[in-house]
Amino acid sequence: MVNIKLCGLREPSHIKTAWELGAKYVGVVFFQDSPRSLTIEHARPLLRYAPEGLVKVGLVVNPDDELIRSICSLNLNMIQLHGSETMERVQQIKDASGLPVIKAVGLGAREDLTKVHHFAKVADQILIDAKPNANSNLPGGNGLSFDWELIKNNCWNFPWFLAGGLNENNVVEALKKTDARQIDLSSGVEDKDGRKDINKIVKFMQKVKEYEEFHSVRKQN
Repeated sequence: MVNIKLCGLREPSHIKTAWELGAKYVGVVFFQDSPRSLTIEHARPLLRYAPEGLVKVGLVVNPDDELIRSICSLNLNMIQLHGSETMERVQQIKDASGLPVIKAVGLGAREDLTKVHHFAKVADQILIDAKPNANSNLPGGNGLSFDWELIKNNCWNFPWFLAGGLNENNVVEALKKTDARQIDLSSGVEDKDGRKDINKIVKFMQKVKEYEEFHSVRKQN
């Protein structure tokens, strides 16, 4: 089974749709430079009425202690760190929040894999994303994918997400190449104005379901 995390949600109907379609995780963004960013007060009712059983993730970028305290007042299940946090800072945030942490690591070349192993020692889960361009203001959510051959045939024994430019047209290929069991998407199910598109979410989920069904039949044979 492939667990899906739908990130950058801003509307209650989209959280409800994600749950009904089988998403395990939903993410809300607390990073001012992101077009998907929410304030604490806007996020509060959004998360309060999320279906029970849905894993609610708060995404932050190099957060200070004040922001960590603020998001801990919300109904979150996990924190996602998507900045240049050090291993020591990841541990501090885990200790201060009492919540499990997902640490995002950007890949652009094989040497970046070292960071994956380092952060896996302190983070509860790793999110593997495309390394952003040097002139980008956003550490993720840029619609960029990376060379999936970099992580082909990995034998990691820690939970991880595949992220970076996933959409309905490439998700099956990505799953086949990486054998990812968890995926994260955001920009790939948005319209031209950067808002989540229900039809794109549905089509993406259908592609993943088709892959799972094919994989299941193949194993049985």
